[in-house]
Amino acid sequence: MIERLNYLKIKKHLKYLEEVLQLNPASVDRYRFYLRHLLLWANDQNFRDVQRIRPTLPTYIASLPGKEGKVSLAVATQKKILNTSKRFFRWAKETYPRDMNNLPVSWIDTLRLPRQPQVSAENVFVTQAEVLQLISIPVPENDMALLRDQAAAAMLFLSGMRASAFATLPISAIDLENLTIFQWPELGVHTKNGKKATTFILNIPELLIPIHKWDAIVRTALPGFSPWYAPIAHTWGDQGLSIEAPGKSRSNALHKRLKLLFSLANVTFKSAHKFRHGHAVYGLLHAQTMADYKAVSMNLMHDSIEITDSTYAPMLSSDVQERIAGLSKKTDPKLNYQASLVGDEMESYLTSLNQDKLKQALVLIAGRFAQ
Repeated sequence: MIERLNYLKIKKHLKYLEEVLQLNPASVDRYRFYLRHLLLWANDQNFRDVQRIRPTLPTYIASLPGKEGKVSLAVATQKKILNTSKRFFRWAKETYPRDMNNLPVSWIDTLRLPRQPQVSAENVFVTQAEVLQLISIPVPENDMALLRDQAAAAMLFLSGMRASAFATLPISAIDLENLTIFQWPELGVHTKNGKKATTFILNIPELLIPIHKWDAIVRTALPGFSPWYAPIAHTWGDQGLSIEAPGKSRSNALHKRLKLLFSLANVTFKSAHKFRHGHAVYGLLHAQTMADYKAVSMNLMHDSIEITDSTYAPMLSSDVQERIAGLSKKTDPKLNYQASLVGDEMESYLTSLNQDKLKQALVLIAGRFAQ
C-alpha cells in the first residue's frame, strides 16, 4: 500500500515543477511517470527511511519488465527514473528539512545505474532507398489516403520532424518553395518541450515529388490552419479531404497508416521516429565541415552538437569502417617514408587536443575524405 505522505510529497513536487520551474505539461507528465516507480518501490515505507529498503531502488528499477516482451526497461529509461528520483529527494530535503533529516545525502548520490558492459544494439533507421520504395508503390485512382501517406513518408525523412510535430503541422507552416518548415507552437505545432524553430527540408528531388503532389491538393482545398497530414473522409467508397479537426491520437493514426504503407511496399516496418534517425544519418554522412555538422544538429532542434553526436554517431559505424578501410587507398606510396618521420609528431599533437578540438579534427578529416 502506498504511503500517503510519500504521495503528497510527490504531488507537491510536481506542482513545483509546473508552477515554479514552469515546465510544460508534457514534461510534468513524464516526471509523474518516472516518480510513480519510486512510489511503488517505497510502498508503505516513509521516504525518510528508504535507505533501508531492499532491493535498492537501482536494483528494483533494473528488474522491471520492458515493453513488447523485453526483459527489462531500456537503460535510458532506467537512468531517467533514477535521475528524477535523485532530484526529487534533494528537493524534498530542502523543502522538508526536519522530516527528511534522517535521509543521508550520501545515499541520494548512490541512485545511479551500476557500471555494465556495453551491449551492442542494432541501430535502426529508415534509409533513402527505403523511402524510394515506399513512394514508388502504384497509387490506385482516387486513393487519396495512400497518396497522403507516401507524402508523409517522404516529408518525415526529408524534414527530420518528430511524429508529434508532423501530425500537428498546419499547411501554413510549410513553405515548399524555400524548403522551409515553421515548427512554431503558436501555429499549433506540438514540438518537444514547446521548442520553437524554423527548420529546413533536404533537397532530394525524387523524394520531393510526392510532397509537392500532396501539398498542391491540400493547399487548394483546405484553409491554412488545417493539418498538412489531413484527415480523409470516406463516403460510399469515395475519399475526400475532411475539414474536421483531427483527434488527439493523430500520431497513432500516422503509425497505423505507415504500417500499412510498409506492408504494401514489402519493406520491414520502422516507426515514424526512425525516419528522423534516417534524416540525421543522411545529414551527418554528407556533412563535410563543422558548420555542416552544426546545421544538421540545429535542424533536429537539438540544444547542442553533443546531443546529436551521442544519439546518432553510433549509427555511422558502417560508414566509419568504410572510411578507415579506404585510408590506405588514399595514401601515396612515395609519401610513406615522410609520413613515418612525422608520425610521432602527429600522435603527440592529437594527444594534446581536448575533446572538442578532437571532434572538430575528426569531422574535418572525414570531410576531406568525402570530397
